[in-house]
Amino acid sequence: MALMASPAWRATLIGSLYAWQGLVAGFALTAIPNHYAALGASTAAVGAHVATVGLPWIVQPLWGPVVDRYGGWSMGRRRFWVVLAFLGSLLSLTGLLLVEDDGTAAALPAISAVFLLQGAFAALADTATDAMIIDHMPPERLGAASAVTRIGFVGGSAAGAVFFAWVLASHGLRVAVSLLVSAGVLMLLLPLLVREKPGERLLSAAVVPRTAGQETWRASAGGFLAILASRDSVAWLAGCFAIDAAAAAFAVPLGVELIQARGWTAEALSNAQSAAALTAGTLGALLVGWWTDRQGVRRTLGFLLGLCAVAHIGAGLLLLADKPGLVQLGGPAALALSTIVPALVFVALAPAVMRRSHGALAATRFAVFMAALNMGSVAGAAASAQLVSAVGLPAVGLAAGTLYALLAIAWRMRGAS
Repeated sequence: MALMASPAWRATLIGSLYAWQGLVAGFALTAIPNHYAALGASTAAVGAHVATVGLPWIVQPLWGPVVDRYGGWSMGRRRFWVVLAFLGSLLSLTGLLLVEDDGTAAALPAISAVFLLQGAFAALADTATDAMIIDHMPPERLGAASAVTRIGFVGGSAAGAVFFAWVLASHGLRVAVSLLVSAGVLMLLLPLLVREKPGERLLSAAVVPRTAGQETWRASAGGFLAILASRDSVAWLAGCFAIDAAAAAFAVPLGVELIQARGWTAEALSNAQSAAALTAGTLGALLVGWWTDRQGVRRTLGFLLGLCAVAHIGAGLLLLADKPGLVQLGGPAALALSTIVPALVFVALAPAVMRRSHGALAATRFAVFMAALNMGSVAGAAASAQLVSAVGLPAVGLAAGTLYALLAIAWRMRGAS
């Protein structure tokens, strides 16, 4: 019997669930924006799409009390919600088959609307998956678990970005969606087969008697409010928001700039973004996960935030120095710097958040912190066009780097662990 108690099955299941998230993200947040930027979509339109895709993740904490409160399922406390959300995600993606693909950027808002619905199911699946990790992963191995999630996500994201960029350019939206949904049906087999505990049913919606691990609505709501009432937790939430806001504010307009002003094709940009993400998300994630488990979160995360500051300031300076008529290396270098290092920050951040979330209300607590990250990403993407219009792309990179430097200093001063 395939069980979460087995390290091999646990890693395989967790990796596959995050690989599916990444596959959809690579399609929605890389292949689609680049494809429609090549068809003439503006930075504001692309930023609006990225923000719309991220909106369901802002309200992800609402799923936490649901997953914590209703866990008495005969097929597993968390697995029931994972499978249900996975099915909802697949069904909602089929709505993209109804979008008229006329070869222009006019279809982008309709595509965004479908991903808005799909994201609600994806956020539920993510909440249940993270709670499953917290429930079943030994605390001293959370760094390794974070590395597995990152490898799965960036591997799927890279595959989704590269493959679907080619499919969109060669065969259009409907073929790309059909292939995405087909891949999802195959990947659904693992959460259907790997059970959390012995004796659980393989597939069932039956309810079992209430257990001690299930919380009341009052307890779930109390756990949610306790996070918001704690000054320490509010500081963590603000930091999570700022980390992703700075990254998105620079990354979104940089992609549009490379396509519309620097001669990149959508397919070439998707390939470059995927290569950079893979660099960070495979060997980089393993090293950071190993380092975090041995050296602690404070030292690892402080170093990575400082590295993010150097990377974004360096990217801004490279764009400032990149002049027409010279060998233009600023764009590719800025892309690499602003993609690789931020991806590693989450690998070190996740174990700290998971330790703070452990317990009966794990889904609720962890979802609140993840929502802060996602809200930052949405806000950064939504504001990116206005920021670039006001101060220019290089200055946005410099400002992002300065914010990361301040976060690194604040982190070290707080002595977080």
